[in-house]
Amino acid sequence: MDQLHVAILGLGEAGSRFANDLASLGVNVSGWDPKLMRELNAAVYFAKSNLEACREADIILSVNLSSVSEAVAREVLPVLNSKKIYAEMNTSSPEKKIGIHHMLQSTGVQFVDIAIMAPVPPKGIFTPFLTSGPGALILQEKLSHLNLHLSVLNGIVGDASTRKLLRSIVYKGIAAVICEAVEAGKAFELEGYVREQIQSIIGGNNELIDRFIEGSVTHAERRIHEMEAVAQMLESKGIEPILSKAACENLAKLKNRK
Repeated sequence: MDQLHVAILGLGEAGSRFANDLASLGVNVSGWDPKLMRELNAAVYFAKSNLEACREADIILSVNLSSVSEAVAREVLPVLNSKKIYAEMNTSSPEKKIGIHHMLQSTGVQFVDIAIMAPVPPKGIFTPFLTSGPGALILQEKLSHLNLHLSVLNGIVGDASTRKLLRSIVYKGIAAVICEAVEAGKAFELEGYVREQIQSIIGGNNELIDRFIEGSVTHAERRIHEMEAVAQMLESKGIEPILSKAACENLAKLKNRK
């Protein structure tokens, strides 16, 4: 069997980790990023452009910010065909992923909506993924020998993203409350008391509380885009995203303090 070739578009924290992990598993990996800031495995080929990275790839993983996902898809459209799989992994609204699918549909490419269901750094390419779309089962089959945590939902683009963003309302909302409560506790010199109140609701210990806070600070920029996508999704259903927008504002505050 020919060696599997995977292209990674966007080599930030998640993309670079996926690229390095896949290369260590024996996969032929190419990738590109306009501002490469992370060290890559020597086996990863750093291409000259997104287009070059995808030219010979069997599977294309777009791990970009939502704001550039459409432009990236448009850039690589000339080298797509029915033998390739294009997996959109950015955290954007279901509507945006459906739009990208429609943009690429004329090429015959097998499109997959992938939702990353947990923080990437601990497990890298073995992070749980939820997939949907016409190419989801094909992708699962192509990667089955790697034993990834890849769950197929159905063949409908946007369904994986919808579930990811509904989950984000809960997790990012809780994180925002914890960040604000601990900040208030410190201001009133009652941090210990506030942490006790948080623990009475979420269980766990101080380490869990700290993980919520540290994750919000470290990943503030990416999570801002995530909660913007949540707001867009809710508004499309006529729901006013009051708390989701507040969580987004809290992340913006944390980002500005870094």
